[in-house]
Amino acid sequence: MASSSCNISPPIIPIFVFFLLVSSSFCPVRSSETGSLHAKNQTFRPEVELQKLKTIRELLNKINKPPIKSIQAILSYFAPLISPDGDIIDCVLLHHQPAFDHPRLKGQKPLDPPERPSGVNPNGMGGEDFQLWSMSGESCPEGTIPIRRTSEEDMLRASSVRRFGRKRPRRRVRRDSTSNGHEHAVGYVSGDQYYGAKASINVWTPRVSNQYEFSLSQMWVISGSFGDDLNTIEAGWQVSPELYGDNYPRFFTYWTTDAYQATGCYNLLCSGFVQTNNRVAIGAAISPTSSYNGGQFDISLLIWKDPKHGNWWLEFGSGVLVGYWPSFLFTHLRDHASMVQFGGEVVNSRAGGFHTSTEMGSGHFAGQGFGKASYFRNLQVVDWDNNLIPLSNLRVLADHPNCYDIEGGINRVWGNYFYYGGPGRNVKCP
Repeated sequence: MASSSCNISPPIIPIFVFFLLVSSSFCPVRSSETGSLHAKNQTFRPEVELQKLKTIRELLNKINKPPIKSIQAILSYFAPLISPDGDIIDCVLLHHQPAFDHPRLKGQKPLDPPERPSGVNPNGMGGEDFQLWSMSGESCPEGTIPIRRTSEEDMLRASSVRRFGRKRPRRRVRRDSTSNGHEHAVGYVSGDQYYGAKASINVWTPRVSNQYEFSLSQMWVISGSFGDDLNTIEAGWQVSPELYGDNYPRFFTYWTTDAYQATGCYNLLCSGFVQTNNRVAIGAAISPTSSYNGGQFDISLLIWKDPKHGNWWLEFGSGVLVGYWPSFLFTHLRDHASMVQFGGEVVNSRAGGFHTSTEMGSGHFAGQGFGKASYFRNLQVVDWDNNLIPLSNLRVLADHPNCYDIEGGINRVWGNYFYYGGPGRNVKCP
């Protein structure tokens, strides 16, 4: 299985610090009509709407590559959480994936697996069957990769068709995240050179109040200043009604080399990330998930820089390579990272003038501990010599602790860990 169940509850050792961190941005969204209504009303739409639909179809032809096989996800059991039709997963030839639209990758083949960091614990999750689409019993053939098909409805939910699948550009990414609608509870390390990071991330299905908001839990590998030259590589799980049209947690990736302005995207929605695995669909729904006072499930992710070629690789579980970000995509990250962050983030749109009730993690505060609060465990970084090592200076920060908080600790079983999250709006977070 690609998930694990944990039965221990480590003691909590709070470590609080005030530090101004990088905050990411996300596009607000608009509601959409159904595809059938688009077809019925198309001839009655004003010229601008017809042009928008034409642009969308051109972009869809660019994003959705011709498959050799398509798989309809069977999601009836999860009907309240998943769109009625479920995802369509296209099996696309490796060399036809979006990454190879990039001028520097055209005509090339995916690279062979790199040397893994020494010290990687093989006792993690080993399988790829952690996604709902794979429960259909179907799989993509060797030589192909599974890609979640993007639909017209997906694009119509976005506020900007041109920037579909990208975070909102900003003139300057602030280190201060207290006034931009994005709220965090994170653990982080800085002040050294980092060549990768690893963590096991507890998966939940947090409630997201409206389509203008999201809730995610992820790792950030960061380099550059916090201005226009910010480089990040990101991976984890997210609930994003705008991007996916439902409220289920989904495995995702992101990258940027200019503070989310013109480069980068989610998943495989632009040329960049090169996928090499034929069983993991980036952007697909995760199953199982954790339940309050019930089973606890997490996904293990490792990002590290290949010492030979300099590319940044992504591994799921124990030895399941997903793919890599070519080093030429980046400026500062061509060398190393200067900060690594782990934790949760939500968007607070303050609809109606009140703080959002969008949940982070499990929707419960860190102090509730195992089985109730969400967690990150076994936090590690990769050093200059490609060794996976424990953190020596983990610091934690919750920028709105009455809404979402964090408590960190360390023990022999979980290594460095923290509990985090919260319900958002409550009597202390109006």
